[in-house]
Amino acid sequence: MSNDATVALTGTFPFIIIVSAILALVVSFFLLLLYRRAVVQAMSALAGVPSKSTQPSFASNRPSGISFPVIEIMESAVRERSASHSKGAYLQAVQSLNRLTLAYAIAGLGYALVFAVVMMFLAGADSSVNRFLVLLSFYSWPVAFSCSLINSSVGKRVFIYYVVIVMLIAILVLLRNSGTLQAGELILLWLITNGPATVLLLTFLNRRVRAVGPLVLVFMIIATAGSVATLSVVGGNQLLLGRVADIGAVLGLDGVVIFFLVLLTGFILFGVIGWPLLQLFGRKYQQKRMSEQAITIDAVYLLFGVVQSITLVFDGHVFIFTGIVAFVVYKFVFQFVYRLLSGRHDKECSKKQLLLLRVFSLGKKSERLFDTIGSVWLRTGNINLIAGPDLATSTVEPHEFLDFMGGHLSRQFVKGDEDLEQRISGMDNLPDPDGRYRVNEFFCRADTWQMTMQRLASKSDAVLMDLRRLSEKNRGCLYELHQIFNTVPLESVIFVIDDSTDRNFLEKSCREIWETLTPTSPNAKLSKPVVLCFLIRNGSINETDKLLSILYDAAVAV
Repeated sequence: MSNDATVALTGTFPFIIIVSAILALVVSFFLLLLYRRAVVQAMSALAGVPSKSTQPSFASNRPSGISFPVIEIMESAVRERSASHSKGAYLQAVQSLNRLTLAYAIAGLGYALVFAVVMMFLAGADSSVNRFLVLLSFYSWPVAFSCSLINSSVGKRVFIYYVVIVMLIAILVLLRNSGTLQAGELILLWLITNGPATVLLLTFLNRRVRAVGPLVLVFMIIATAGSVATLSVVGGNQLLLGRVADIGAVLGLDGVVIFFLVLLTGFILFGVIGWPLLQLFGRKYQQKRMSEQAITIDAVYLLFGVVQSITLVFDGHVFIFTGIVAFVVYKFVFQFVYRLLSGRHDKECSKKQLLLLRVFSLGKKSERLFDTIGSVWLRTGNINLIAGPDLATSTVEPHEFLDFMGGHLSRQFVKGDEDLEQRISGMDNLPDPDGRYRVNEFFCRADTWQMTMQRLASKSDAVLMDLRRLSEKNRGCLYELHQIFNTVPLESVIFVIDDSTDRNFLEKSCREIWETLTPTSPNAKLSKPVVLCFLIRNGSINETDKLLSILYDAAVAV
C-alpha cells in the first residue's frame, strides 16, 4: 500500500499536473482565439439603435479670427502646472502599489520559510545556517514572479535582484564550504527545486493566455484527474472491465479505442463537476471577494507548492501537504501584512476615472501601454475603455470569459441608450480587497460605440488617447477627437504619439474639429488652446513615469 501511494503521489500526480498544464496552454490559446473572433464579429453587428451620432461635419460654424489649438509635444521634460495635488495623488498611487508589492514579497518569504523549515527537519543532523539560507533563497523564487505581475515598472529588474541575492548567498556558502560543496551542485539543486514548476508556470503566464490561464488550468486539472481516476477504477475492477470490453466488442471497437473512450468519459464526467467550480470563481469575482490579479498570483504559489511537494513524498507521504500548508501561510501573511501596511492610506486615495482610447490596430503596443499605465492608475481609480480587438484577450475578466463559454457573450454588449445608462450607473467604482480598482470594459456594436464613448468621456477625470500609427486610414478616430474637444477640458486630455503618428494629419484634424466646436464645449472660450501630446520613443521606465506624472496632472487640472 505504501508503494502504491508513493507511485501515485510521485508518478500519477505529476503526470496529471504536466498534462493539465499542456492542455491548459493549448486550450487557452484556442478559446481566446475564438473569444477574440466572437468579439470582433459582434462589434461589427448592429444593435438596431436609431442613429443619433454620425461622423462629425467639419463645416465651419465659428467666427473668423478664432484661436486654433497648438500641439505641444512633451517627452523628457515634464511641464509643471501647479501640480501639488497631482503630485500627491501620483505619489499616493505609487506608494500604494509599493505597499502591495512589499506585502506580497513578505508573504512569499513566508511561503519559502515553510519549505525551508521542512527541508531542515528532514536534513536532521546536517542542518546548518548555510543550508537554511540556501533553501530560503531557492524557495523564494515565486516572489520574483508575483512582484513582476503586480508592478510592471519593476519588470525584469526583480528577477535580476533575485539572481544577485541568490548568487551572493551561494558565494558565501561556497566560501564557507570550500572543498566540500561545488557550484554545480547548488545550480542543480535550484533547477530541481524550481525548474519543473517554472516551466509549467510559464505555460499559463504567457501574455496571450494570462487572463484566463489560471481558470483553464484548474478546469484541466479536475478533468484530467477524472480521466486518470476513471481509467484506474475501470482497470481495477475485473467485472466492470469485462462489461466495458463487451460493449466495445458489440460496437466493433478495438482495445486502443476503448482505452481512449474511457479516458474521454472520465474527462467529461469530471469536467461537468469542474464547470460549476469555475462559475463559483466568476461569482466571487463579481462579488468582489477576489481580484483578477489575486487569482493569478494565488495560482502561481499554489502551482509551485504542489509541484515542489512531490519530491518530499519519498521522506513520508504526509509531506505532500507541505505546499498546501505553505500556500495557507502565504495567504495569512499577505492578509496580515497588507492590512498592517495599508491601514487607512489606500482608503484616502482620491478616486479618479480614466478613459483610455486608442487606435485599434496597435496590437502589442496597446497591451504594453495598458500594463504600464494600469499597474499604477488602478491604485487610484478605474480605467474605462471600449472593447476592441487589440485588448480583447488582455482585459477579459473571468465572468466575461465564462459568459462566452456559456454562449452568453451577447449580454455583455451595449444594446441602446437605456441599457448604456444602466451599465454606466452600475459601473464598479470600488476597489477589490487588495486595493486595486477594476477595468470597466464596454462592449459595443457598430451603432452603439459612439454614444458609449460620448458618455464615458463626459464622466472621466482624464482621457488618455493613444494615437500611435494614426493616419488617414484611421478616420474613425476623428469622431472620438470631436467628442473629446466638445466634452472634456483640454487640460484633462493627453494624447500619446510616436514616430509612426502622422502629425500633419493630426494637426489638420484638430484644426478642422476646432472650427465645429459647440458653444457648450468647455474649450469654446479658450484664448490659447493647447493639445498636449506625449512622445514615446522607447517605452522606458523613466518615460512611463513621466507620462504617468503628466496624466495625474491632467486628472486634477479642472
